[in-house]
Amino acid sequence: MTTESNNPIVLDQQRSWWTTVREAIAGSQQDYTEGPLGRAVLMLAVPMILEMSMESLFGILDVFWVGRLGSDAVAIVGVTEALLTVVFAVALGLSLSTTATVARRVGEKDTESAAITAVQAILLGVAVAVPTGVMGLVWPRELLRFMGMGPAVVEKNWTYTAWMLGGNATILLLFLINAIFRGAGDASIAMRSLWLANAVNIVLDPCLIFGLGPFPEMGIAGAAMGTTFGRAAGVLYQMRALSRGGRVAIERRHLRVDGAVIVRLLRVSLGGIVQFLIATASWLGLVRILTPFGAASLAGYTIAIRIIVVFILPSWGLCNAAATLVGQNLGAGKPERAERSVWLTGAYNMGFLALVGLTFIVFAEPMVGFFTSDPAVRATGAEGLRIISYGYAAYAWGMVMVQAFNGAGDTVTPTWINFFCYWLFQIPMAWTLATGLGLGPTGVYWAITIAETVIAVVAVFFFRRGAWKTRTV
Repeated sequence: MTTESNNPIVLDQQRSWWTTVREAIAGSQQDYTEGPLGRAVLMLAVPMILEMSMESLFGILDVFWVGRLGSDAVAIVGVTEALLTVVFAVALGLSLSTTATVARRVGEKDTESAAITAVQAILLGVAVAVPTGVMGLVWPRELLRFMGMGPAVVEKNWTYTAWMLGGNATILLLFLINAIFRGAGDASIAMRSLWLANAVNIVLDPCLIFGLGPFPEMGIAGAAMGTTFGRAAGVLYQMRALSRGGRVAIERRHLRVDGAVIVRLLRVSLGGIVQFLIATASWLGLVRILTPFGAASLAGYTIAIRIIVVFILPSWGLCNAAATLVGQNLGAGKPERAERSVWLTGAYNMGFLALVGLTFIVFAEPMVGFFTSDPAVRATGAEGLRIISYGYAAYAWGMVMVQAFNGAGDTVTPTWINFFCYWLFQIPMAWTLATGLGLGPTGVYWAITIAETVIAVVAVFFFRRGAWKTRTV
């Protein structure tokens, strides 16, 4: 008889830890609604962490190579990233509903409905990407000026923004299709799509920026082109994997518009989109608060955030494992197992991020210095990295709890949490500390740390109330 265990060390008496890791990377057809929870978390978390690690490389490589072009170029990357927050919010919101719905159908053993859901999610992604891409291609200069960038900087670097916004379909589809794989439990396929995307990006970025070999020298536009082409390669791999089959296999009969499924996806997605739009747009607000303090402050902030993202995204991979386990176990009628998986994942995440935070506090200067030789940029970036790291152990729990709500299809609760904690608390505090009290970028960094800690406390409170166990998708 199969028995469950909450012991994070004893995963399975018949399997070694390393054997489980290798199986997780290779891919497995394990039923995550049965067996030891520790093994289930590890089987999902390992490929998801590696997947998110690859996603983080996109941003860090751009900053690494663009940093050689000067602080103005790095500032453009940061501002463009802020503009892309809207795209990421939509991508993540749609991904939340897709993962939750696919996971619930797989937990119910209804793979036919899971495949239909996958097709509708892809159609929604394309519908969103087209108008956004047109806007980015037609008005990149206007968007950068709106964000407070000077005319000379805009004219020299606007092509980066045009390429990134114009190619946003690759961002949306990469997120959405990987959400399908994660919800189904095929996390290793999602991981490999990001490996391929990054391999292409790693080769193309320096070649297109600096004109290496037969490639033309494109400057900052080359960074955007390398990233976009890399993501496109990952999307092609995903499409091939979906057509070949797994837990969710798309066949010709599934290629149709299903209005009822789209409505259900949109109902759950709306809360997720607003949730992440509130959260990510708050970062846009922070960029706007920082802009008057000069390019060096904005470049330092951009580098610090990119370094943080390198480790936060793998942590989100662990949180995504909790979302899949919640969705599948609720679908299987096992809410208590779903809850136990969240507490176990949270403990793992706290340990991981506490170690990361300590590393950032101790090695802030050399880590930022790896990306820039400008003393002013290095100073403000290191300060931001250190201050934000003080709250990492608390962030860990907030991240897991939010993904647990989303995995259950409850996108409303984290949306309200984000609204109050970001827009009614973080943004006013950041402006007051930075501008009102004259602390400058330091005030913005402290506002981030305090607000994220408050989010963790509030999220744990609502999770313990248990209303998420009754959500339907």
